[in-house]
Amino acid sequence: MKTKSKSYWQDVWARLKKDPLAILGLVIIILIVLAAVFGPMLSPYEYDEQDFMVSNDPPSLEHFFGTDIFGRDLLVRVLYGARISLAVGFLASFINLFIGVIYGGISGFVGGRLDNLLMRIVDVVYSVPTMIYVILLMVVVGPGLKSIFITLGISYWAPMARIVRAEILRLKNEEFILAARVIGASPKRILFRHLLPNAMGPILVSLTFSIPSAIFTEAFLSFVGLGVSAPMASWGVLSSDAMRALAVYPYQLFFPAGAISITILAFNFLGDGLRDALDPKLRK
Repeated sequence: MKTKSKSYWQDVWARLKKDPLAILGLVIIILIVLAAVFGPMLSPYEYDEQDFMVSNDPPSLEHFFGTDIFGRDLLVRVLYGARISLAVGFLASFINLFIGVIYGGISGFVGGRLDNLLMRIVDVVYSVPTMIYVILLMVVVGPGLKSIFITLGISYWAPMARIVRAEILRLKNEEFILAARVIGASPKRILFRHLLPNAMGPILVSLTFSIPSAIFTEAFLSFVGLGVSAPMASWGVLSSDAMRALAVYPYQLFFPAGAISITILAFNFLGDGLRDALDPKLRK
């Protein structure tokens, strides 16, 4: 009796499904995305709607997460903050995918002096702390979401470029690449049709881990006043506002901080599961 053979990605999915923490992380991420997209639409409150008659109300049936000092519903503000945090996280992955992957792929594939030059540029970009970029952009652009997006665009692709370059250097002397050269495949086709698809394992794992890193960066910058500013409802802004009355109204910090923690844990669970599924030899 013949058994149907599985493709590489079907085999990866089969291994991933056996990891309960990875599946839990994936389910949580899907739920957070759905809540961020549809939650504010379904809420009877606006994220910036003020009602001083219900200022600092504790969680109740009317306001599930309570209200802040201006009487704004915390649930809809946390959901709105999820939009900002996820947008920042997915932007980081987009930058990694298109700048870091192509840059690192070209560097590793061409090699020689060009590789040395491109990697020295990566070293310079990687050596400058993110906070320096933010401070400089605050002077030119001002604090806000735009500064965070530009900061991610400048700095977040460098680690991915290093990872992709290392994978390309490892793969470009394999037999299937030598065979592609023999049959006359162009360098562009070899890079984009043979090398990069075979390096997708480490790329996907790195992308998964870069999203929570970007979310935490945005939350931290907003918390210290260098990112999103009021009345926008970033998780970092909500946490910063809650710190002023932590001893009296601790629930105001619990919900945005919990959202940050759950989201980062979910992506880390999924990233660990993907790493094991894409390369079973890494399992202990």
